[in-house]
Amino acid sequence: MIDIDYVLKKAIEKDVSDVHLICGLKPILRIMRDLVFIEKGDILTEEDMYEIYDYFVRGNVDKDEVYKKTKKLDASFEFSNIRLRVNISMANEIPVFTLRLIKNELPRYEDLGVPDIVRRMLNQPQGLMLVTGKTNSGKTTTLNALINEINETQNKKILTLENPVEYVHKSKKSIIVQKEIGKGRDCLSYSDGVKNSLREDCDILIIGEIRDKETMDAAIETAEAGHLVIGTLHTKSCAETIDRMINFYDISDQASVKYLISSLLKLVVSQRLLKGRNGKLILVPEVMVVDNIVSGIIRKDKISVSEIEDAIQSNSEKGSVSLINSISELFVEDKITLEQAKAQIEEKNIETLNRTIMQLKIKRNQSHTNM
Repeated sequence: MIDIDYVLKKAIEKDVSDVHLICGLKPILRIMRDLVFIEKGDILTEEDMYEIYDYFVRGNVDKDEVYKKTKKLDASFEFSNIRLRVNISMANEIPVFTLRLIKNELPRYEDLGVPDIVRRMLNQPQGLMLVTGKTNSGKTTTLNALINEINETQNKKILTLENPVEYVHKSKKSIIVQKEIGKGRDCLSYSDGVKNSLREDCDILIIGEIRDKETMDAAIETAEAGHLVIGTLHTKSCAETIDRMINFYDISDQASVKYLISSLLKLVVSQRLLKGRNGKLILVPEVMVVDNIVSGIIRKDKISVSEIEDAIQSNSEKGSVSLINSISELFVEDKITLEQAKAQIEEKNIETLNRTIMQLKIKRNQSHTNM
């Protein structure tokens, strides 16, 4: 019989990010990106997997119905004052579990490694800001750090739409209302929640994930109505984010959508996490401040990735940060290896990376000489 409490206690003790429970394997912990088996754990049987299902679903009829109908379920769970994001899916017709541990204490904004321009852009009265990245790139942590920053410094009503709610915020200078998306929860869908936000007198709307045209439409409408909308997208770069937003729409609608996006979008931060030389995870940010040049590129008939990348590279005085610059700085500061740096960019940009590293080294040597 599986002792789930023991597995969760071990996970908390070892400060893991995720726990994987898969039939035929011992419980697995993800520690600093490495997958480690719990040595004293038993191999999980099919019977164990259904016991784990009962443990997390707890007889909730709505959750059980969602899982049986869609063969997947996202839910929040609390164990020993630690919140978990629980994902239940199916493999070989047997439940599979991925548990994400949510730290009670949000890291300080200053410790995240997100450029300060992102925090400064929170003072925008309206518009659209996006935090993007692949799975496990720290999007949720950054998003919640931004919510906390607003909560501590501004007098606003913040409405969040999440699936599930991970960090629970307490109202400070701002009022925060957090809603969970899904059947039997606070809103049936993200698009429903966004549409209703227009009637809720919120100043800032947080969308946990923009994953379809309906949610994108509602986000644009909300930003147009005079609200600041902050959302996440599952994309790996600022340029890909623009492409994804436009491709939600039919070709016949894309010209008008480009004009809306170019006028409403204020900033995109795309992030990745790398394992540094010290064994800890390091944030690698790419930041695009949307100025007249970027807006012009977005409105063109054909979006050029290289044009967007060049605009980011040449717009550092306004706060934009290119991926190559972020990677180069981390290498010069001896936080990552050259191999790691090169693995993050395309082959055609290796020469630019080498040149940027050289320039940063010269600049650093000059500043040390002047001291």
